[in-house]
Amino acid sequence: MSTAISAKQVKDLREKTGAGMMDCKKALEETSGDVDAAVTLLRKKGIAAAEKRAGREANEGVCDSYIHQGGRVGVLVEVNCETDFVARSEPFTTFVHDVAIQIAAMNPTFVRADEVPDQWLATEREIAAEQSKDIPEKARERAIEGRIAKRLKEISLLDQEFVRDTGEKKPPTVEELRARLSAEVGENITIRRFVRFELGGQ
Repeated sequence: MSTAISAKQVKDLREKTGAGMMDCKKALEETSGDVDAAVTLLRKKGIAAAEKRAGREANEGVCDSYIHQGGRVGVLVEVNCETDFVARSEPFTTFVHDVAIQIAAMNPTFVRADEVPDQWLATEREIAAEQSKDIPEKARERAIEGRIAKRLKEISLLDQEFVRDTGEKKPPTVEELRARLSAEVGENITIRRFVRFELGGQ
């Protein structure tokens, strides 16, 4: 006899994992309502699903704009998905607009950390080494790497903590929100590019 799964259990699991409603329900049924086991199961399935989605072409999507601070900051962003149906959906368009607001507020330089040029990393390493010169030699390299990692999180859009309140104790990163949306709609979602204008800027 299968365990009865409540809507609240499904909702709670969905909020924890970002997985789709039916996936959450099925995972809870397979684990007899054990939430921790269901999370583990979804992670196993979700990783495979995400890898599969990541290889699919995302040629649809939308470009969105956002003007901030009375016209002093403007953002254009392109976010892609696989189908026009998802591109027109409320969850997708909301996410795209939230990303535009994030860019306006937090001023990232790159979409993801792997786009950062080697020259930028070399310069940041020099700066971090100078800032860490008084740290004992045994701990110095770790301190340098820590400073670089912190800077990468600041300039990489996907690694930034989301600025709008989601009601969660620990704010999710933009990448975590992207992954949740991808799991929800079942499509590859990618933030392709953005540009941010600031009045008087270069």
